[in-house]
Amino acid sequence: MFLHSRNPKLPTPEQALNGRPEPVFQVPARHTVLGNPLLGPYPDGLATADFGLGCFWGAERKFWQTEGVWTTLVGYQGGYTEHPTYDEVCSGMTGHTEAVRVVYDPSVVSYESLLKLFWESHDPTQGFRQGNDVGTQYRSAIYPHTPEQAAAADRSRDRYQEVLTASGLGGITTEILPAQGRVFYPAEAPHQQYLAKNPNGYCGIGGTGVSCPIGVASAE
Repeated sequence: MFLHSRNPKLPTPEQALNGRPEPVFQVPARHTVLGNPLLGPYPDGLATADFGLGCFWGAERKFWQTEGVWTTLVGYQGGYTEHPTYDEVCSGMTGHTEAVRVVYDPSVVSYESLLKLFWESHDPTQGFRQGNDVGTQYRSAIYPHTPEQAAAADRSRDRYQEVLTASGLGGITTEILPAQGRVFYPAEAPHQQYLAKNPNGYCGIGGTGVSCPIGVASAE
């Protein structure tokens, strides 16, 4: 684990840890703050968005504090190991990144607004790290659920890159890949809404200080 932390590198499917057909833990039924179901069923008319932006403890709080967000949950996505545990993901040998699933009402908050929050809440130029948190599990990622989300994510990346470059920052390393085929595995109970349960707990989330220029209602 420590070797991978010092020199992070994604494993191949052949190198990844073996998974399991079922999870080895139970996920809480309801959101600690919002009170809504974590795993569904979700009311009709809601949409789902998946983001990776570093340690998911602080990242999740950013989204549950957003008006129009119905529920949030943290988990592991983008890797190979089925039903991984936190320790396995932190070993760097599952291929997953720490992710936040956001279930939201698009009549109240747009996907573009969530993208703006995503970009401004972390540094998407750091590769396999966020600040002092080093490892492939901290990489920046967007996993769109629809072609419209994918197009919006691509547009927002390009526009944010323009202002980052103008501010002297490097290239965006965020992976933007379809959610289809990249299963979101919910994390263990202690990690769900961690900062609501531990108000003084660790939060490594932090942005570049550069505003993302996409609109609040929709991207051009």
